[in-house]
Amino acid sequence: MSKSQSGDVLTNGFSEYKDGYEKLSQSTCHQFLRRHLNNTVIPILLICFVPNLVIFLWFTAVKCNGSYLKMLEVFSGVSVFDGLYSIWSQVRFGSWTTSSILIGYCVYALAMMKLLPGKRVEGPVTPKGNVPVYKDNGFLFYITTMGLFAILTVVLKQFGSSPTIVYDRFDEVLTTLNIFSFVFCWFLYIKGLFAPSTTDSGTTGNVILDYYWGTELYPRIFGFDIKTFTNCRFGMMVWALLVSIFALKSYELHGFVDSMFVCATLQLIYITKFFWWEAGYLKTIDIMLDRAGFYICWGCLVYVPGLYTSVSLYNVNQPVHLGPLLTSLFLGMGIVSIYINYQADEQKQQVRYANGNCLVWGKKPEIIRATYRLENGDKKESILLASGWWGLSRHFHYIPEIMLAFCWTIPSLLYNLMPYSYVIFLVILLTHRSFRDDEKCGNKYGVFWREYCQKVPHRIVPGLF
Repeated sequence: MSKSQSGDVLTNGFSEYKDGYEKLSQSTCHQFLRRHLNNTVIPILLICFVPNLVIFLWFTAVKCNGSYLKMLEVFSGVSVFDGLYSIWSQVRFGSWTTSSILIGYCVYALAMMKLLPGKRVEGPVTPKGNVPVYKDNGFLFYITTMGLFAILTVVLKQFGSSPTIVYDRFDEVLTTLNIFSFVFCWFLYIKGLFAPSTTDSGTTGNVILDYYWGTELYPRIFGFDIKTFTNCRFGMMVWALLVSIFALKSYELHGFVDSMFVCATLQLIYITKFFWWEAGYLKTIDIMLDRAGFYICWGCLVYVPGLYTSVSLYNVNQPVHLGPLLTSLFLGMGIVSIYINYQADEQKQQVRYANGNCLVWGKKPEIIRATYRLENGDKKESILLASGWWGLSRHFHYIPEIMLAFCWTIPSLLYNLMPYSYVIFLVILLTHRSFRDDEKCGNKYGVFWREYCQKVPHRIVPGLF
Protein backbone atom coordinates (compact mmCIF):
# COMPACT_ATOMS: atom_id res chain seq x y z
CA MET A 1 0.00 0.00 0.00
CA SER A 2 1.49 3.37 -1.01
CA LYS A 3 1.54 6.46 1.18
CA SER A 4 -1.27 8.05 -0.77
CA GLN A 5 -3.34 4.89 -0.54
CA SER A 6 -2.82 4.62 3.22
CA GLY A 7 -3.99 8.23 3.57
CA ASP A 8 -7.14 7.46 1.56
CA VAL A 9 -7.94 4.45 3.74
CA LEU A 10 -7.59 6.54 6.88
CA THR A 11 -9.74 9.41 5.70
CA ASN A 12 -12.38 7.19 4.11
CA GLY A 13 -12.54 5.00 7.21
CA PHE A 14 -13.29 8.06 9.38
CA SER A 15 -15.26 10.11 6.90
CA GLU A 16 -16.80 12.36 9.53
CA TYR A 17 -13.31 13.60 10.42
CA LYS A 18 -12.11 13.90 6.83
CA ASP A 19 -12.12 17.67 6.59
CA GLY A 20 -10.38 18.06 9.93
CA TYR A 21 -7.77 15.45 9.04
CA GLU A 22 -6.98 17.13 5.72
CA LYS A 23 -6.64 20.51 7.38
CA LEU A 24 -4.34 19.05 10.03
CA SER A 25 -2.19 17.15 7.51
CA GLN A 26 -1.83 20.28 5.40
CA SER A 27 -1.18 22.67 8.29
CA THR A 28 2.19 24.35 8.59
CA CYS A 29 2.56 23.10 12.17
CA HIS A 30 1.92 19.48 11.19
CA GLN A 31 4.38 19.68 8.30
CA PHE A 32 7.02 21.27 10.54
CA LEU A 33 6.64 18.61 13.23
CA ARG A 34 6.75 15.79 10.68
CA ARG A 35 9.82 17.25 8.98
CA HIS A 36 11.55 17.80 12.34
CA LEU A 37 10.78 14.22 13.38
CA ASN A 38 12.02 12.65 10.12
CA ASN A 39 15.01 14.91 9.54
CA THR A 40 16.34 15.45 13.05
CA VAL A 41 14.81 13.37 15.85
CA ILE A 42 14.87 9.95 14.16
CA PRO A 43 18.43 10.37 12.76
CA ILE A 44 19.71 11.39 16.22
CA LEU A 45 18.03 8.40 17.86
CA LEU A 46 19.47 5.99 15.27
CA ILE A 47 22.96 7.48 15.45
CA CYS A 48 22.90 7.04 19.24
CA PHE A 49 21.26 3.59 19.29
CA VAL A 50 22.79 1.49 16.52
CA PRO A 51 26.38 1.52 17.85
CA ASN A 52 24.97 -0.08 21.00
CA LEU A 53 23.07 -2.66 18.95
CA VAL A 54 26.17 -4.33 17.49
CA ILE A 55 27.70 -4.48 20.96
CA PHE A 56 24.49 -6.04 22.33
CA LEU A 57 24.76 -8.76 19.67
CA TRP A 58 28.39 -9.53 20.56
CA PHE A 59 27.63 -9.44 24.30
CA THR A 60 24.62 -11.75 23.89
CA ALA A 61 26.53 -14.28 21.78
CA VAL A 62 29.75 -14.35 23.80
CA LYS A 63 28.70 -13.49 27.36
CA CYS A 64 25.07 -14.69 27.56
CA ASN A 65 25.12 -18.01 25.64
CA GLY A 66 23.14 -16.41 22.82
CA SER A 67 20.14 -15.58 25.02
CA TYR A 68 18.54 -12.14 24.83
CA LEU A 69 16.75 -12.92 28.09
CA LYS A 70 20.09 -13.29 29.88
CA MET A 71 21.32 -10.10 28.24
CA LEU A 72 18.23 -8.21 29.43
CA GLU A 73 18.89 -9.36 33.00
CA VAL A 74 21.70 -6.79 33.01
CA PHE A 75 19.01 -4.09 32.98
CA SER A 76 16.92 -5.71 35.73
CA GLY A 77 16.49 -3.39 38.71
CA VAL A 78 18.80 -0.70 37.33
CA SER A 79 18.44 2.27 35.03
CA VAL A 80 19.03 1.99 31.29
CA PHE A 81 22.26 3.96 31.63
CA ASP A 82 23.53 1.67 34.40
CA GLY A 83 22.70 -1.34 32.26
CA LEU A 84 24.53 0.14 29.28
CA TYR A 85 27.52 0.93 31.50
CA SER A 86 27.55 -2.65 32.77
CA ILE A 87 27.68 -4.01 29.21
CA TRP A 88 30.19 -1.51 27.86
CA SER A 89 32.46 -2.03 30.89
CA GLN A 90 32.97 -5.61 29.66
CA VAL A 91 33.89 -4.47 26.15
CA ARG A 92 37.53 -4.07 25.22
CA PHE A 93 38.36 -1.07 23.12
CA GLY A 94 40.82 -1.16 20.25
CA SER A 95 44.35 -2.50 20.53
CA TRP A 96 47.39 -2.19 18.28
CA THR A 97 46.83 -5.77 17.14
CA THR A 98 43.23 -5.16 16.08
CA SER A 99 44.01 -1.79 14.51
CA SER A 100 46.91 -3.30 12.57
CA ILE A 101 44.68 -6.07 11.18
CA LEU A 102 42.00 -3.60 10.07
CA ILE A 103 44.44 -1.07 8.63
CA GLY A 104 46.32 -3.82 6.84
CA TYR A 105 43.13 -5.12 5.26
CA CYS A 106 42.02 -1.64 4.16
CA VAL A 107 45.38 -0.93 2.53
CA TYR A 108 45.23 -4.28 0.77
CA ALA A 109 41.65 -3.72 -0.44
CA LEU A 110 42.41 -0.24 -1.76
CA ALA A 111 45.52 -1.48 -3.56
CA MET A 112 43.57 -4.31 -5.20
CA MET A 113 40.91 -1.86 -6.41
CA LYS A 114 43.63 -0.25 -8.53
CA LEU A 115 45.91 -3.19 -9.34
CA LEU A 116 43.47 -5.91 -10.34
CA PRO A 117 42.30 -5.72 -13.97
CA GLY A 118 38.66 -5.20 -14.88
CA LYS A 119 36.53 -3.82 -17.67
CA ARG A 120 35.07 -0.34 -17.56
CA VAL A 121 31.40 -0.24 -16.57
CA GLU A 122 29.02 2.70 -16.20
CA GLY A 123 26.37 3.25 -13.58
CA PRO A 124 22.98 4.83 -14.23
CA VAL A 125 22.95 8.50 -15.17
CA THR A 126 22.34 10.66 -12.09
CA PRO A 127 19.66 13.37 -11.70
CA LYS A 128 22.36 15.96 -12.44
CA GLY A 129 23.38 14.16 -15.63
CA ASN A 130 26.59 12.56 -14.31
CA VAL A 131 27.54 8.99 -15.22
CA PRO A 132 29.60 7.13 -12.56
CA VAL A 133 32.35 4.92 -13.96
CA TYR A 134 33.72 1.79 -12.24
CA LYS A 135 36.32 -0.89 -12.79
CA ASP A 136 34.53 -4.25 -12.71
CA ASN A 137 37.08 -6.33 -10.80
CA GLY A 138 34.93 -7.28 -7.79
CA PHE A 139 34.73 -11.00 -8.49
CA LEU A 140 38.46 -11.22 -9.14
CA PHE A 141 39.05 -9.37 -5.87
CA TYR A 142 36.77 -11.80 -4.05
CA ILE A 143 38.40 -15.02 -5.25
CA THR A 144 41.88 -13.53 -4.79
CA THR A 145 41.09 -12.51 -1.23
CA MET A 146 39.51 -15.84 -0.28
CA GLY A 147 42.48 -17.67 -1.79
CA LEU A 148 44.96 -15.51 0.14
CA PHE A 149 42.92 -16.06 3.31
CA ALA A 150 43.19 -19.84 2.88
CA ILE A 151 46.95 -19.58 2.36
CA LEU A 152 47.31 -17.25 5.37
CA THR A 153 45.37 -19.72 7.52
CA VAL A 154 47.70 -22.59 6.60
CA VAL A 155 50.81 -20.45 7.20
CA LEU A 156 49.60 -19.15 10.58
CA LYS A 157 48.72 -22.68 11.70
CA GLN A 158 52.34 -23.70 11.07
CA PHE A 159 53.42 -21.11 13.63
CA GLY A 160 50.78 -22.02 16.21
CA SER A 161 48.55 -19.05 15.38
CA SER A 162 45.19 -18.63 13.63
CA PRO A 163 43.00 -16.01 11.93
CA THR A 164 40.48 -16.75 14.70
CA ILE A 165 42.26 -14.08 16.73
CA VAL A 166 39.67 -11.84 15.07
CA TYR A 167 36.89 -13.81 16.80
CA ASP A 168 38.76 -13.66 20.12
CA ARG A 169 39.02 -9.88 19.78
CA PHE A 170 35.73 -9.22 17.99
CA ASP A 171 34.60 -6.69 20.60
CA GLU A 172 37.79 -4.73 19.82
CA VAL A 173 37.00 -4.98 16.11
CA LEU A 174 33.51 -3.53 16.62
CA THR A 175 34.61 -0.66 18.87
CA THR A 176 37.47 0.26 16.53
CA LEU A 177 35.18 0.25 13.51
CA ASN A 178 32.59 2.28 15.42
CA ILE A 179 35.07 5.01 16.31
CA PHE A 180 36.62 5.12 12.84
CA SER A 181 33.24 5.21 11.10
CA PHE A 182 31.95 8.14 13.14
CA VAL A 183 35.06 10.16 12.26
CA PHE A 184 35.04 9.02 8.63
CA CYS A 185 31.42 10.09 8.17
CA TRP A 186 32.26 13.57 9.49
CA PHE A 187 35.10 13.71 6.97
CA LEU A 188 32.70 12.80 4.15
CA TYR A 189 30.23 15.42 5.39
CA ILE A 190 32.88 18.16 5.24
CA LYS A 191 34.25 16.94 1.92
CA GLY A 192 30.81 17.07 0.37
CA LEU A 193 30.41 20.68 1.44
CA PHE A 194 33.79 22.04 0.38
CA ALA A 195 35.27 19.60 -2.17
CA PRO A 196 32.52 17.53 -3.82
CA SER A 197 33.53 15.08 -6.51
CA THR A 198 30.47 15.77 -8.69
CA THR A 199 27.53 18.13 -8.92
CA ASP A 200 25.37 15.46 -7.24
CA SER A 201 26.05 16.99 -3.85
CA GLY A 202 24.83 19.70 -1.53
CA THR A 203 23.40 20.48 1.87
CA THR A 204 19.89 20.54 3.29
CA GLY A 205 20.87 23.16 5.85
CA ASN A 206 20.32 20.60 8.63
CA VAL A 207 23.67 19.37 10.00
CA ILE A 208 22.16 16.27 11.57
CA LEU A 209 20.39 15.20 8.39
CA ASP A 210 23.44 15.96 6.25
CA TYR A 211 25.67 13.88 8.50
CA TYR A 212 23.17 11.02 8.63
CA TRP A 213 22.17 11.01 4.95
CA GLY A 214 25.37 12.41 3.42
CA THR A 215 26.28 15.39 1.29
CA GLU A 216 27.57 13.54 -1.80
CA LEU A 217 26.03 10.87 -3.99
CA TYR A 218 29.29 9.59 -5.50
CA PRO A 219 32.30 10.78 -3.47
CA ARG A 220 35.78 9.83 -4.62
CA ILE A 221 39.07 10.29 -2.80
CA PHE A 222 42.32 10.08 -4.80
CA GLY A 223 40.34 8.26 -7.49
CA PHE A 224 38.89 5.66 -5.11
CA ASP A 225 35.10 5.35 -5.23
CA ILE A 226 33.94 5.49 -1.62
CA LYS A 227 30.74 3.49 -2.04
CA THR A 228 32.52 0.69 -3.89
CA PHE A 229 35.00 0.47 -1.02
CA THR A 230 32.58 0.72 1.92
CA ASN A 231 29.74 -1.37 0.44
CA CYS A 232 31.66 -4.00 -1.54
CA ARG A 233 35.35 -4.18 -0.70
CA PHE A 234 34.78 -3.76 3.04
CA GLY A 235 31.18 -4.58 3.96
CA MET A 236 30.58 -7.60 1.73
CA MET A 237 34.15 -8.91 1.69
CA VAL A 238 34.59 -8.63 5.45
CA TRP A 239 31.27 -10.44 5.84
CA ALA A 240 32.69 -13.39 3.89
CA LEU A 241 35.97 -13.32 5.85
CA LEU A 242 34.22 -13.18 9.22
CA VAL A 243 31.92 -16.08 8.31
CA SER A 244 35.04 -18.09 7.40
CA ILE A 245 36.79 -17.07 10.61
CA PHE A 246 33.81 -17.96 12.80
CA ALA A 247 33.43 -21.33 11.03
CA LEU A 248 37.13 -22.00 11.59
CA LYS A 249 36.76 -21.11 15.28
CA SER A 250 33.82 -23.51 15.56
CA TYR A 251 35.93 -26.26 14.01
CA GLU A 252 38.79 -25.54 16.42
CA LEU A 253 36.42 -25.82 19.39
CA HIS A 254 34.01 -28.59 18.35
CA GLY A 255 35.25 -30.24 15.18
CA PHE A 256 32.88 -30.47 12.21
CA VAL A 257 29.39 -29.14 13.05
CA ASP A 258 26.82 -29.55 10.28
CA SER A 259 24.70 -26.56 11.35
CA MET A 260 27.71 -24.25 11.05
CA PHE A 261 28.55 -25.88 7.71
CA VAL A 262 25.09 -25.08 6.30
CA CYS A 263 25.14 -21.57 7.74
CA ALA A 264 28.61 -20.71 6.40
CA THR A 265 28.16 -22.43 3.02
CA LEU A 266 24.94 -20.62 2.14
CA GLN A 267 26.32 -17.25 3.19
CA LEU A 268 29.46 -17.75 1.14
CA ILE A 269 27.50 -18.86 -1.93
CA TYR A 270 25.31 -15.77 -1.60
CA ILE A 271 28.32 -13.47 -1.25
CA THR A 272 30.01 -15.19 -4.20
CA LYS A 273 26.89 -14.45 -6.26
CA PHE A 274 27.01 -10.85 -5.09
CA PHE A 275 30.56 -10.32 -6.34
CA TRP A 276 29.81 -12.14 -9.60
CA TRP A 277 26.96 -9.63 -10.09
CA GLU A 278 28.71 -6.61 -8.52
CA ALA A 279 28.33 -4.45 -11.63
CA GLY A 280 24.56 -4.96 -11.35
CA TYR A 281 24.60 -4.01 -7.65
CA LEU A 282 26.15 -0.68 -8.60
CA LYS A 283 22.86 0.11 -10.37
CA THR A 284 20.64 -0.56 -7.35
CA ILE A 285 18.89 1.86 -4.99
CA ASP A 286 21.73 1.60 -2.44
CA ILE A 287 24.05 3.26 -4.94
CA MET A 288 21.66 5.35 -7.05
CA LEU A 289 19.69 7.01 -4.26
CA ASP A 290 21.54 6.83 -0.94
CA ARG A 291 24.22 9.44 -0.39
CA ALA A 292 27.48 8.53 1.32
CA GLY A 293 26.67 9.44 4.91
CA PHE A 294 26.25 7.70 8.25
CA TYR A 295 23.26 5.71 6.99
CA ILE A 296 25.14 3.79 4.33
CA CYS A 297 28.82 4.16 5.29
CA TRP A 298 28.50 3.34 8.99
CA GLY A 299 26.08 0.62 7.96
CA CYS A 300 28.59 -1.07 5.67
CA LEU A 301 31.61 -0.53 7.90
CA VAL A 302 30.03 -1.57 11.22
CA TYR A 303 26.47 -2.86 10.84
CA VAL A 304 27.30 -5.47 8.20
CA PRO A 305 30.19 -6.99 10.20
CA GLY A 306 28.22 -6.72 13.45
CA LEU A 307 24.71 -7.85 12.43
CA TYR A 308 24.98 -9.80 9.19
CA THR A 309 27.49 -12.22 10.72
CA SER A 310 25.57 -12.56 13.99
CA VAL A 311 24.15 -16.03 13.26
CA SER A 312 27.66 -17.37 12.60
CA LEU A 313 28.92 -15.63 15.74
CA TYR A 314 26.11 -17.30 17.70
CA ASN A 315 26.88 -20.75 16.26
CA VAL A 316 30.47 -20.71 17.49
CA ASN A 317 29.41 -21.31 21.10
CA GLN A 318 26.02 -22.92 20.41
CA PRO A 319 26.73 -25.92 18.12
CA VAL A 320 23.70 -27.83 16.83
CA HIS A 321 24.01 -31.26 15.21
CA LEU A 322 21.32 -31.61 12.56
CA GLY A 323 22.02 -34.95 10.95
CA PRO A 324 22.17 -35.70 7.18
CA LEU A 325 18.44 -35.21 6.45
CA LEU A 326 18.00 -31.72 7.90
CA THR A 327 21.43 -30.67 6.65
CA SER A 328 20.51 -31.63 3.08
CA LEU A 329 17.04 -30.06 3.37
CA PHE A 330 18.25 -26.67 4.62
CA LEU A 331 21.17 -26.60 2.22
CA GLY A 332 18.95 -27.52 -0.74
CA MET A 333 16.31 -24.91 0.13
CA GLY A 334 18.99 -22.26 0.44
CA ILE A 335 20.58 -23.10 -2.91
CA VAL A 336 17.16 -22.95 -4.62
CA SER A 337 16.57 -19.52 -3.04
CA ILE A 338 19.94 -18.28 -4.34
CA TYR A 339 19.11 -19.59 -7.83
CA ILE A 340 15.72 -17.84 -7.94
CA ASN A 341 17.22 -14.60 -6.66
CA TYR A 342 19.95 -14.77 -9.32
CA GLN A 343 17.46 -15.62 -12.07
CA ALA A 344 15.30 -12.61 -11.18
CA ASP A 345 18.28 -10.25 -11.40
CA GLU A 346 19.45 -11.87 -14.63
CA GLN A 347 16.00 -11.59 -16.27
CA LYS A 348 15.92 -7.84 -15.78
CA GLN A 349 19.47 -7.34 -17.05
CA GLN A 350 18.91 -9.63 -20.04
CA VAL A 351 15.78 -7.76 -21.14
CA ARG A 352 17.47 -4.38 -20.82
CA TYR A 353 20.64 -5.45 -22.63
CA ALA A 354 18.57 -7.00 -25.44
CA ASN A 355 16.26 -3.97 -25.54
CA GLY A 356 13.31 -6.31 -25.04
CA ASN A 357 14.24 -8.56 -27.99
CA CYS A 358 14.56 -11.81 -26.03
CA LEU A 359 12.47 -14.48 -24.33
CA VAL A 360 11.42 -14.66 -20.69
CA TRP A 361 10.07 -18.03 -19.60
CA GLY A 362 9.76 -18.93 -23.30
CA LYS A 363 7.67 -15.88 -24.20
CA LYS A 364 8.31 -12.40 -25.48
CA PRO A 365 8.74 -10.21 -22.38
CA GLU A 366 5.98 -7.82 -21.39
CA ILE A 367 7.64 -4.44 -21.07
CA ILE A 368 6.85 -0.77 -20.62
CA ARG A 369 9.17 1.74 -22.24
CA ALA A 370 9.24 4.51 -19.68
CA THR A 371 10.62 7.94 -20.50
CA TYR A 372 11.80 10.43 -17.89
CA ARG A 373 13.74 13.67 -17.65
CA LEU A 374 16.87 14.54 -15.71
CA GLU A 375 17.15 17.73 -13.70
CA ASN A 376 18.99 19.34 -16.61
CA GLY A 377 16.06 18.57 -18.93
CA ASP A 378 17.63 15.70 -20.88
CA LYS A 379 15.13 13.00 -21.87
CA LYS A 380 15.98 9.34 -21.12
CA GLU A 381 14.27 5.97 -21.59
CA SER A 382 14.22 2.87 -19.41
CA ILE A 383 12.56 -0.54 -19.71
CA LEU A 384 10.19 -1.77 -16.98
CA LEU A 385 9.82 -5.57 -17.07
CA ALA A 386 6.31 -6.80 -16.20
CA SER A 387 6.64 -10.54 -16.85
CA GLY A 388 8.69 -13.46 -15.58
CA TRP A 389 9.62 -13.12 -11.93
CA TRP A 390 8.92 -9.39 -12.24
CA GLY A 391 5.33 -10.09 -13.29
CA LEU A 392 4.58 -11.86 -10.00
CA SER A 393 5.27 -8.79 -7.87
CA ARG A 394 7.24 -5.57 -8.20
CA HIS A 395 9.88 -6.75 -5.71
CA PHE A 396 9.51 -10.51 -5.90
CA HIS A 397 13.30 -10.97 -5.64
CA TYR A 398 13.06 -9.98 -1.96
CA ILE A 399 11.22 -13.24 -1.19
CA PRO A 400 14.09 -15.63 -2.09
CA GLU A 401 16.52 -13.28 -0.34
CA ILE A 402 14.52 -13.51 2.89
CA MET A 403 14.08 -17.26 2.46
CA LEU A 404 17.83 -17.67 1.98
CA ALA A 405 18.59 -15.80 5.20
CA PHE A 406 16.05 -18.01 6.96
CA CYS A 407 17.72 -21.14 5.52
CA TRP A 408 21.13 -20.22 6.90
CA THR A 409 19.56 -19.31 10.25
CA ILE A 410 17.16 -22.22 10.85
CA PRO A 411 20.06 -24.69 11.41
CA SER A 412 20.41 -22.96 14.80
CA LEU A 413 16.89 -24.30 15.49
CA LEU A 414 14.65 -22.50 17.98
CA TYR A 415 16.62 -22.44 21.20
CA ASN A 416 17.15 -18.65 21.13
CA LEU A 417 15.90 -15.61 19.24
CA MET A 418 19.33 -14.04 18.72
CA PRO A 419 20.37 -15.93 15.56
CA TYR A 420 17.16 -14.71 13.89
CA SER A 421 18.11 -11.04 14.41
CA TYR A 422 19.34 -10.64 10.84
CA VAL A 423 16.25 -12.29 9.32
CA ILE A 424 13.97 -9.99 11.31
CA PHE A 425 16.03 -6.96 10.31
CA LEU A 426 16.02 -8.05 6.65
CA VAL A 427 12.22 -8.32 6.54
CA ILE A 428 11.91 -4.80 7.97
CA LEU A 429 14.66 -3.40 5.71
CA LEU A 430 13.31 -4.86 2.46
CA THR A 431 9.71 -3.94 3.25
CA HIS A 432 10.80 -0.35 3.92
CA ARG A 433 13.00 -0.39 0.82
CA SER A 434 10.07 -1.52 -1.33
CA PHE A 435 8.18 1.64 -0.33
CA ARG A 436 11.24 3.82 -0.97
CA ASP A 437 11.83 2.20 -4.34
CA ASP A 438 8.19 2.58 -5.39
CA GLU A 439 8.22 6.22 -4.34
CA LYS A 440 11.46 6.85 -6.24
CA CYS A 441 10.15 5.14 -9.37
CA GLY A 442 6.82 6.92 -9.10
CA ASN A 443 8.54 10.29 -9.00
CA LYS A 444 10.89 9.30 -11.81
CA TYR A 445 8.57 7.59 -14.28
CA GLY A 446 5.20 9.14 -13.41
CA VAL A 447 2.39 7.78 -15.58
CA PHE A 448 4.55 4.88 -16.79
CA TRP A 449 5.04 3.68 -13.23
CA ARG A 450 1.32 3.87 -12.57
CA GLU A 451 0.77 1.74 -15.67
CA TYR A 452 3.36 -0.73 -14.37
CA CYS A 453 1.64 -0.90 -10.98
CA GLN A 454 -1.65 -1.71 -12.72
CA LYS A 455 0.01 -4.60 -14.55
CA VAL A 456 1.87 -5.78 -11.41
CA PRO A 457 -0.36 -4.72 -8.50
CA HIS A 458 1.42 -6.49 -5.64
CA ARG A 459 4.50 -5.06 -4.00
CA ILE A 460 6.37 -8.15 -2.67
CA VAL A 461 4.17 -11.18 -1.96
CA PRO A 462 2.01 -12.19 -4.97
CA GLY A 463 -1.68 -12.07 -4.10
CA LEU A 464 -1.08 -10.67 -0.60
CA PHE A 465 1.17 -7.60 -0.43
